[in-house]
Amino acid sequence: MRLHHLEVAAFGPFTGIVEVDFDQLSEAGLFLLSGATGAGKTSVLDAVCFALYGDVPGDRSVAKRLRSDRAPAEVATRVVLEATLAQRRFRITRSPSWERPKRRGAGTTTQQASVVLMEQVGEEWRTLTTRLDEAGHLVSDLLGMTLTQFVQVAMLPQGRFQAFLRSSAEERKRLLERLFRTERFADVERWLRERRVELRRRSEELNAGVAEVVSRISETAAVTLPDDWDVHDLGLPAGDGAIAAWARGLAEEATEAQAVTSGAAMEALAAEAETLDALDAARAMAEKQRGLRAAAAAESRLVAASEEQQERVRRVEAAQRAEAVTGVSELADQARREHAQATALAPSDLTLTDAKAAVERVSARLAQARALEPVQHRLDEVTRELAATRTQRDRLLTQTREQAQLAEELPQQIETLAAGLTAATEAAAAIPVLRAQFAAVTEVSRLSGELVEARARHEAARTAAMEARTHYLDVRQARLDGIAAELAGALAVGADCPVCGSHEHPHKASPADGAPDAAAEKTAQTAYDNASAEEHARDQHVRDLSTRLQLAQEAAGETEEPAATMAERLAGLERRAASEPGLRAQLASVEERRARSVTLRAELETRAAELETTLRHLTEERARLEEQLADVRGDHRDLGAVLAALERDHRAAATDLERLEAATRAADALAAAERTLTATAVRAGFDSPQRALAAVLPAERVAALNSQIKTYADSLAAARATLDSPGAAEILATDEPDLPALSLAHRKAADAADTARSAADTAATRAARLDSLQRDLTHALSTWAPVRGDLEIAARLASFAEGKSSDNQLQMSLSAYVVAYRLTQVVAAANERLAKMSDQRYALEHSAAKGAGDRRGGLALMVRDDWSGESRDPATLSGGETFVVSLALALGLADVIMNEAGGQMLDTLFVDEGFGSLDADTLDDVLDVLDTLREGGRIIGVVSHVTEMRERIPTQLAVAKGREGSTLEIHGT
Repeated sequence: MRLHHLEVAAFGPFTGIVEVDFDQLSEAGLFLLSGATGAGKTSVLDAVCFALYGDVPGDRSVAKRLRSDRAPAEVATRVVLEATLAQRRFRITRSPSWERPKRRGAGTTTQQASVVLMEQVGEEWRTLTTRLDEAGHLVSDLLGMTLTQFVQVAMLPQGRFQAFLRSSAEERKRLLERLFRTERFADVERWLRERRVELRRRSEELNAGVAEVVSRISETAAVTLPDDWDVHDLGLPAGDGAIAAWARGLAEEATEAQAVTSGAAMEALAAEAETLDALDAARAMAEKQRGLRAAAAAESRLVAASEEQQERVRRVEAAQRAEAVTGVSELADQARREHAQATALAPSDLTLTDAKAAVERVSARLAQARALEPVQHRLDEVTRELAATRTQRDRLLTQTREQAQLAEELPQQIETLAAGLTAATEAAAAIPVLRAQFAAVTEVSRLSGELVEARARHEAARTAAMEARTHYLDVRQARLDGIAAELAGALAVGADCPVCGSHEHPHKASPADGAPDAAAEKTAQTAYDNASAEEHARDQHVRDLSTRLQLAQEAAGETEEPAATMAERLAGLERRAASEPGLRAQLASVEERRARSVTLRAELETRAAELETTLRHLTEERARLEEQLADVRGDHRDLGAVLAALERDHRAAATDLERLEAATRAADALAAAERTLTATAVRAGFDSPQRALAAVLPAERVAALNSQIKTYADSLAAARATLDSPGAAEILATDEPDLPALSLAHRKAADAADTARSAADTAATRAARLDSLQRDLTHALSTWAPVRGDLEIAARLASFAEGKSSDNQLQMSLSAYVVAYRLTQVVAAANERLAKMSDQRYALEHSAAKGAGDRRGGLALMVRDDWSGESRDPATLSGGETFVVSLALALGLADVIMNEAGGQMLDTLFVDEGFGSLDADTLDDVLDVLDTLREGGRIIGVVSHVTEMRERIPTQLAVAKGREGSTLEIHGT
């Protein structure tokens, strides 16, 4: 992979559009990515990762804040990267999801993430995809690495590898698993554990099933388990185990017992059937004898009661003939009651003719009055209309007076509201100017105080930097003055002197008291670098505050008004301006009311004149109607009262006529009913109606007599039929059977049969149950056997994979073994770099022994010092030594991951921070190693803000921060 060109817009600290020409930087091979803290050095690397993978590494990915907060709204966030991947040149344009202003209306809307992946074919760029998922898969396939692996390989984050070097074995294992994607081996361990647990659970369930079947067999057969059976023989095939043979023997014994009890039951049932037949025959004979004797007694009793039967028949026949007379008698009684009632209601002082004449006179007068009802209705309507019209006219006159008063008040209100609206509008126009001026005055006050404090801190930092530089130069000069003693201290007996070449050292120089060594010089240099960086940062802060203060002073102008007074004046203007919408709405409302009032007043006056005319016409009509009703009404108040009186008179006359007519009809009906009653009694065979009515019986009495008559006849016929049946005489002559003795014999035979049948049923049930349980036991044993075998295999494999088996000599889990093997490869690759960077002094050692926090071993790291021949913990290394070892470890891991990814060559690498902890000689060695990485045309970017790095690496990609966002610039090419 080689980067060619990067363009970034509104991304991170870059508010505008910035570009990086990596082809220009490739001419030097090694370049420095420098800049102040927070300027955006890491954001350049983030932009490369986002273009390739659509995401940024580490915690910045969780924040989801890729768009620059200070970018103009019209500038879209995007990253454009041109790179060669797998010998193919691509241009990737990506934009994250961000909130942009709506094209119509106020507010914002979400602009969704997008990507355009293009490939250069000849001189033409061809679009391959615009789908986020397809672009991600294509880039990942071409690089052969995930984002995490790419960051570890291409970005070389030194801080993380120092933590990796000194971390516990468990933390080291998690990182290597993520980089080498060894999750599948942990998945195998987990699957084996779960398989073992599942098989053990299944085996225990099947074991419980076998035990349950054995318990049911013992319970059914009512026997105990054999003393010599062993649980281990349950795993043998069916029929070969002792418990299976025991169950089979019990089933055979139960079958034999069933055959014996079944034969005994059959014999007992036959004996019980014989005694039952004898008992049934005796009972039948006894029943026949009792029936014949009862029939003879009944016949004698019924013959003696024959006269009573004849009297019942006579009384029923007389009652049936009298029923016709009863109905006619009831009609005659009804006619007598109706005649008496009609005679009592009819008036005694009036004849039928006089009553008819009175009805005709009242009807004529009533018809005359009803003819005038329409006139009365119209008179009532006119009276109501007069009252309603007067009320409406009075209301219109009141409203007209109100509108006249309103026409005098509204013009004054309009004038007042217009003046207030003008003042509010002027206040709203003055607010933006005053608000900007007030903000500028407040900012000037705040920035002035901050600038004083910043200058004081800058002066202190500058003084500290000068003191640190002086101290560093003094320490360095003192070391140079005593360098002979330092060289003499490194001489060994018989070794050549590095200055003169002699192997004899008769007068070696000795160091003066308190002479500094290389470590002291390095400490002084580090303090100087840190103080210089602090002084530079303080100077940049002072410049930034000065610029911001100047801009604020220009915005504030030359006003001398205090800020508090300006705030009060601004608040007053805002309150006055806030009333503008209300005043404008009130003014429009009042003007609309005045226009409506003028129109309404004219309409009211016209309507009032119309109502006066209507009142005059209605008054004249009422007088004419009252004149028409005067003759008929008489002394009554209106025609309704006249009609009510006439209707009462008409109803009274009609009632008298109806009662006289009803009395005449009732007398005629009574005479006819009495004649019909006498004739009906004669036809029924009675001398008079009174004799006929005396023979009448109640219906329930007649029914009772008929029932007695029928019962007598049926009983006599039944008794004679029984006595006349065939064989009746022989049955009466036979001796009565001994039923108690026969019943006792049958009961004894039935009890014996029940006992035999119960024993046979019990034996059959036990035999069937034992046969079924024996088959269940055979099936349970055959089902459990293979599960036990699988459990044994799974347990051995799971224990071996977890490192708990005695067969696993290293006592390492499968996933830990794979990770340890990868760590061995990383250490071998790292030692090739470390030997050059440490002047053949240090080498990493990988041990299979248990390290810190390592439960299974295989991930321990030690550092071997070839000068002393001792191996020690990485935690004992100094800061510079830790950086060198960590860098070698990072480079070694990068080599292994690239080989894992199919040998994909990364032509552009970045090394991030850590160089400030190195002395000059070690820094030279490290830079020499980095120079070797440039073989084959690689581009190496070193990320650092250390001052000495800017002096050693002339080609630089500088990131500068400012109020309007950060910018990028290439120096030294």
